[in-house]
Amino acid sequence: MAELAVPAVITAATHLMRAAQWTAATDLLRAATADNPADQRALSLARAEVAVDQDFAQQTDHAAPALAAAAEALTALPDPTAAWDLEMLFLRKKYATKLFSTSQQSDPGAGGEELAGWVEGLRDRAPDGARRGMACFYAGLIADNLLGKHETAFACYTEALALGEGCSDDLLVSLALRHLGDHAHTAGDLEQARRQWEQSTELRQKVGHLLGALAQQTLLAVLLRAEGDTAGARALATEVKRWSEQVGLPFISKQTAELMA
Repeated sequence: MAELAVPAVITAATHLMRAAQWTAATDLLRAATADNPADQRALSLARAEVAVDQDFAQQTDHAAPALAAAAEALTALPDPTAAWDLEMLFLRKKYATKLFSTSQQSDPGAGGEELAGWVEGLRDRAPDGARRGMACFYAGLIADNLLGKHETAFACYTEALALGEGCSDDLLVSLALRHLGDHAHTAGDLEQARRQWEQSTELRQKVGHLLGALAQQTLLAVLLRAEGDTAGARALATEVKRWSEQVGLPFISKQTAELMA
């Protein structure tokens, strides 16, 4: 039987996850075995990340067993950085649940303050710049989408961008730029929105993040429509919708269908 180093397996699974191949990523991680408890913990955390990522992308709710298994692995072999990573996964799952829930739509602020306090704690305890940047980014999402505190969100995204650039984290930079571009678009600065959204798109393509790239191309279609190019917006939305339906991304399919109408 061939042997592979656990970090290489996790890297391969991460690329599959970013390519919207969650089942393949999970199967790979489940097939991997390790005698070292630290490797077992790392594989368990990777499986939990794939599950949380899939639940957000496809609006499913299947991550609980993977999160519980990761928590059990951490109990067996504690580690502060791994514990931080798992707590961030729990927060991401909770945020996604709130974002897509019907109660959130009827009462936008419900539960948002609790999540805001939680993510601030994660930001304060982050063991490095990249993790602090990701906590800043989620603080911005919570402020923007759950609490309607848009100035706070803008400041969080700005900090996340600086931290992402400081540690050369292309995915974090792309996430921050996407939402800073949204603020520019809302403010009517279409040129700034285009610069930030195009850069975000390029970075997501660079790291192989299919969901992210499609989400960005959807925003570029929105921008084309705002600029008066309705035919261009419709054409781009049509192509994005094809991709999103093939890999099962319901919220992108819905957005692009609206742009095609």
